[in-house]
Amino acid sequence: MELRARSLWLLTEPLHAVCYFDDKCRDLGKDLGLKGFWMGYFASRTAPLGAVEPAAATAVLGVFAPGMVARALPAAWSVTSPAHVLDERGSRAAHALRGVAPELEHAAADMLPPLQTIVDAAPATARPLFAANRALCDHADPVERLWQLVTALREFRGDAHIAVLADEGLDGCEALVLAAASGRVPRDTMRQDRGWSEEEWSAAADRLRSRGLVDAQGDATEHGRQERERIEVATDRLAGRLLHPLPEAETERMLHTLEPVVRRILAADVLPFPNPIGLPHLDEPTPRSANSR
Repeated sequence: MELRARSLWLLTEPLHAVCYFDDKCRDLGKDLGLKGFWMGYFASRTAPLGAVEPAAATAVLGVFAPGMVARALPAAWSVTSPAHVLDERGSRAAHALRGVAPELEHAAADMLPPLQTIVDAAPATARPLFAANRALCDHADPVERLWQLVTALREFRGDAHIAVLADEGLDGCEALVLAAASGRVPRDTMRQDRGWSEEEWSAAADRLRSRGLVDAQGDATEHGRQERERIEVATDRLAGRLLHPLPEAETERMLHTLEPVVRRILAADVLPFPNPIGLPHLDEPTPRSANSR
């Protein structure tokens, strides 16, 4: 089940991730009058929760510096509304997907039923971003609905991942330092991308070093690599709950249907590699996902 959960992530995350890398999607915040990409990102990512305050958003997102979140929220909600943001993010994501994979217009008919089944059956308790996104999976447009369903799935996995990090005693900055030290996300950009200062990053590295997880050069030790693997195995196990409603043969059919679409998206170079999501190419050896969103 864990291996299929891993495959589900690899074959749905690229569909979701166009909202971060497609130019029209990236312009969402600017077009709505928000200040810069990151204010738009935080508004878009948290809009399913309503006009959420920064403390709650920081806790739910897990790996962003509190100050970075507070610069965007609640200020964004004085400019636009969560409902407006949600309308824009869905329509822009669908437009991006149609642009790189026109076959989605027809392929969605085969993809939607199994995806809807697993989203409907998934438990919402202690999974706030998943629960909020599941409530939005009623779009009449099939491609927009497909994007929203895979978004709900990725937030289910993300909620699980944050819970595992907390259980392992890692705060957001420590989790990113360890992911970067393990080569799972870009080390040279991850700190700034998630809003941590050099002092905060260095202090987190010192804490990890005291636990034997990174060495003096900032690389993951063997113990650190084992810790990262344990975190991802636990994430896969929790995310595997998504596939319980589907018979194994139906799961395989769904994954088989998704693969050519995802290959088309990856071939269009919408997503950069390496990337802060930790997403690999399908044909690369695949370290378990960093989920550093």
